[in-house]
Amino acid sequence: MGQDRKLRRRELAALAGAAGLAFLAGPLAGQHVFKEVNALQPGEFTWHPERQPDGPVSVVVSLDEQRVHVYRNGVRIAVSTCSSGKPGHETPTGVFVVLQKDRDHRSSTYNNAPMPNMNRLTWGGIALHAGNLPGYPASHGCVRLPLKFSALLFEVTHLGTPVIIAASGSAPDSVVHPGFILGNYEETEFEKVLETLTPRQHPSDWNMEGTYPITSIVASSHDERIIILENDRQVAEGPLTWDGKPLGPHVYVLHGPDDGSRGMRWQALTYDGSAEQADHDLTRVGTEKAFAEVIASHSHPGMIFVFTDLPLHPDRRSGRDFVIMS
Repeated sequence: MGQDRKLRRRELAALAGAAGLAFLAGPLAGQHVFKEVNALQPGEFTWHPERQPDGPVSVVVSLDEQRVHVYRNGVRIAVSTCSSGKPGHETPTGVFVVLQKDRDHRSSTYNNAPMPNMNRLTWGGIALHAGNLPGYPASHGCVRLPLKFSALLFEVTHLGTPVIIAASGSAPDSVVHPGFILGNYEETEFEKVLETLTPRQHPSDWNMEGTYPITSIVASSHDERIIILENDRQVAEGPLTWDGKPLGPHVYVLHGPDDGSRGMRWQALTYDGSAEQADHDLTRVGTEKAFAEVIASHSHPGMIFVFTDLPLHPDRRSGRDFVIMS
């Protein structure tokens, strides 16, 4: 215990020296507590990875709550207080993925300021990182986290981890599609699907230039199209059919096969904080058989599938700035 305290003092002293701070308040260091989420004070967080040791991780930032929720395989394993962008520098809402990780990052914009345990969300400067937490939005657009929490989060994210920044957070639903990614396969073809997915394990150790590209799919009712992205490149495009109702701003994270239904299991979240939550139902959308097979060939556990009623305009994603900014 004494050794842990010494290690913590050295870590905080190093951060203080880098930031030029005379002292560090509790909200910057962070404190793991056992209390209700709505009772967390600035700098406090909960961390319980044992609730779900395995599976795809997704992060939900709730701006109205000033909270960051971490889910693994659909189970919430952590919640932290945060500080998002102040008026005039608001944090954008939408669906993003982690583009870069840097444990000892420094800002190229703000006087070389330290941004420990940085998970980059856009190349334009939006990221998750450790910073001061005054209890209200105070950053220049990034999402500041307690130092200790940011270090723990850094260990469970990877390039491609989805981060949903919403006006208000919503708990994820578990959704099972009876076929495979818009394809209504016969039960006898389930094993064929498994053969496709087996070599593509969850990308916890991948990088953006790795052997297995990180796949994202976006379906736009406005354009009546579906696009497939691998890392920063659009690799395919096909037709979208749906039930005619607004798709709504939803994102689905593929977990993997569901033996009971002979289909695929997904985690579904709504990303714009709408009060009215549409049903999370992947059977609402479809495409032609040939393009469904193209989607299947690019799919892997941990990939994301975004629904939007906005146009698929390049201004909403630039290079690896992903994907839909509402």
